[in-house]
Amino acid sequence: MTLPLIIYRSLRQHALSTLITAGSIALACGLLMCVWMVKTQSQTAFTQTTTGFDAVLGARGSKLQLVLNAIFHLEASPGNLSAADFESVKRMPMIKTAIPIAVGDNLRGYRLVGTVPELFTGVEYAPGKKFALRSGGKIFSPEAKEAVAGSFAAERLGLKVGDKFRPFHGLAFDPSNEHADDFVITGILEPSNTPVDRVIWIPLRGLQTMSGHDAKLATDVSAVLLQLRAPTAGFMLDTMINKQGNKMTFAYPLGAIIAELFGKISWFDQVLTLVAYLVALVAAASVLTSIYNSMSARRRDLAILRALGARRRTIFGAVLAEAACIGVLGAAAGFVVYFGLFAGVASLVRAQTGVVLNLTAVHPVLWLCPLAMTLLCALGGIVPALKAYRTPVAETLAPVS
Repeated sequence: MTLPLIIYRSLRQHALSTLITAGSIALACGLLMCVWMVKTQSQTAFTQTTTGFDAVLGARGSKLQLVLNAIFHLEASPGNLSAADFESVKRMPMIKTAIPIAVGDNLRGYRLVGTVPELFTGVEYAPGKKFALRSGGKIFSPEAKEAVAGSFAAERLGLKVGDKFRPFHGLAFDPSNEHADDFVITGILEPSNTPVDRVIWIPLRGLQTMSGHDAKLATDVSAVLLQLRAPTAGFMLDTMINKQGNKMTFAYPLGAIIAELFGKISWFDQVLTLVAYLVALVAAASVLTSIYNSMSARRRDLAILRALGARRRTIFGAVLAEAACIGVLGAAAGFVVYFGLFAGVASLVRAQTGVVLNLTAVHPVLWLCPLAMTLLCALGGIVPALKAYRTPVAETLAPVS
């Protein structure tokens, strides 16, 4: 029990420096784990979030913009499709389901999207899962001024069945751009953990014919969400629409298009990771500095231990173990930092995109990172451990004249 007691008393004697050093280690460890988990989870979540569709059809333009607008409700629409174009694609034998959407309005910052009831009654957003309404609600009628609110939007706006509202023109909330049309909430969706939760859904005709909208565009749609009968149909339509045609854009496959987005912003992940690594190195250096600076005050104690029979390797091991213990304390506290950072980022991601990150997900980085930080701190303790190892007993204990 001598060695653990030596370590404990040393840590307690230098409690302030121990806590400060462990705090820097906790910050580095928590930041590293958070950066890694957010990066891996968000990539997986975004590339797998299709709300049950295989492809998106829209006006000629960027595929990424089209997907972000139609699936994630983040971007502006690249343009409109005419009713004739929509009907011609819908009738193609390789198309299983075609759900039109129209965008351009909001309710106090939350996007209004016009669509058809079949989105909620005939589409599985995940295998075996359809959009469900909370008790007491019903899907809007195609020709009525009615709306179905996503769970997150309803929660943030305080909406309930029976509430009435007036939309605002544009995707950004401007109180001066209120429409004269009154809509009533007929249902609230159960949470689906998809971007659908952030949207107020109204009938397609209700958005197309809303007061203040261009009557010439009353039959146009912003995009069409497609389910295909076979994967080969996607490549055939890509050739037919994107390569041979010049009027429309066919975005397929959705996961690969979203992966392009993460490829474009990968530099940001690398910057965050680099910052986390630098913090980790600074934390390890602080362990070295903290223990090394205390060596002068502890020389006499170490010499007494040597005089009482402690071997050089015991002293060396004690200082090294002390550094490792500081690393363990910091790594343990790092989980507090990790959970706090991750919860904040996950809340922001959900609010902005509707995509949910799992705070309780398990990944090897959650044990590899604390282990690496502990080993790094132990390495930082080698220099002061060598100094302790070389402490001369006779010179240190000799009386000062």
